[in-house]
Amino acid sequence: MKKVALHWKILIGMFAGILFGVIFSLLSFGPAFISDWIKPFGTIFINALKLIAMPLILASLIKGVSDLKDITQLSLMGSRAIGLYLLTTLTAVTIGLSIVNLIKPGNTISDETRTELLSAYASNTAAKQTVAAAQKEAGPLQALVNMVPSNIFAAMQDNGNMLQVIFFAIFFGIGIVLIPQKKSQFVKDFFDALNEVILKLIDLIMIAAPYGVFALLAALVAEAPSPDLFKALGLYTITVLLGLLCMLLFYIILVRLITGKKIGFFLKGISPAQLLAFSTSSSAATLPVTMERVHEHLGVEQDVSSFVLPIGATINMDGTSLYQAVAAVFIAQAFGMDLSLGAQLGIIATATLASIGSAAVPGAGMVMLVIVLAQAGIPEAGLALIFAVDRPLDMCRTSVNVTGDASVSMLVAKWLGKLGTPVVKNWDDSYKN
Repeated sequence: MKKVALHWKILIGMFAGILFGVIFSLLSFGPAFISDWIKPFGTIFINALKLIAMPLILASLIKGVSDLKDITQLSLMGSRAIGLYLLTTLTAVTIGLSIVNLIKPGNTISDETRTELLSAYASNTAAKQTVAAAQKEAGPLQALVNMVPSNIFAAMQDNGNMLQVIFFAIFFGIGIVLIPQKKSQFVKDFFDALNEVILKLIDLIMIAAPYGVFALLAALVAEAPSPDLFKALGLYTITVLLGLLCMLLFYIILVRLITGKKIGFFLKGISPAQLLAFSTSSSAATLPVTMERVHEHLGVEQDVSSFVLPIGATINMDGTSLYQAVAAVFIAQAFGMDLSLGAQLGIIATATLASIGSAAVPGAGMVMLVIVLAQAGIPEAGLALIFAVDRPLDMCRTSVNVTGDASVSMLVAKWLGKLGTPVVKNWDDSYKN
């Protein structure tokens, strides 16, 4: 019998959880049963995601920076690649925030449902609002001060301090690059191995995802059974997909304007990698195919593709960062929170930096969203609102991530004079530049 793919299992868990929640909500003992015996498993699943967030970003980011080999690579190819990656990520977050503030999917939730949500997560919401109030009273440069930890071990005790961990990881990675390879190899090997272990732990956690989704959705239906909640969830999904489509158009325009390549040439060359990314939800798993397509079918010389694409698979998560921005504002809207301009600028900074440390594996975006929510003072319990549709959206945003990696590699190759004729040409000449 053919093994059922994880995304289908999660979708089954989603619908089963909704059905279970609806049926038991009609029984007198149903809501209490779900709260006592079903919801805790959803809480455990969210806690497992939060548990892995800190070691995930530490190992992944240190590995990504240390893979640069030496600092001189940052001066030309590296600086241009990383600069473009940051530019596209900032663009993605900005697009996400613009669209979610325009459509406002969370505002479709009725006041009654919102009151039920606030009541269910009252303690969580109050704690986050206290933190947010303290942040508003801080000085203009306090955010910059807060990025530099005085004690990295203390910083790692709270997911809300992720910016400090990101700063340390980059700083530490640069240190690895600057010392002789003979001395740094042991440390680098350790973090490479640690990164592999963390990725495997994420695989194990995602095995439980269908059951976690079942518990989260059953509890969500039992606690807030209003249909408008699911209407808002559908509108949220449309908002994310619209944002991802805008990013794809942004890539196409960049490639066309800077490299002169036709749209059909680019899409035809990268489409197998996009489809693989969609099916696996993993930029890392797609990387070998991405490198092959970019070099042999898009004409990027191998020294550029072999450097730019692996770094992109680690630090370039445009689809993920766009989704994080939309999800954070959607959850805030659902809970009736009015995010200030400063708070949303903070989301841009946090989502950009958090996406740099997102592992290129399924489910990592949800882990990083925990950090964005904590930084913005948004209730983390709101993850229950969006997890049901996270897997399908993860498939879509991974395709966007891979497309962004390929686009940047072509731009860097063009600027360095290393964008030539494709090695393999197996489509009609009309797709040539």
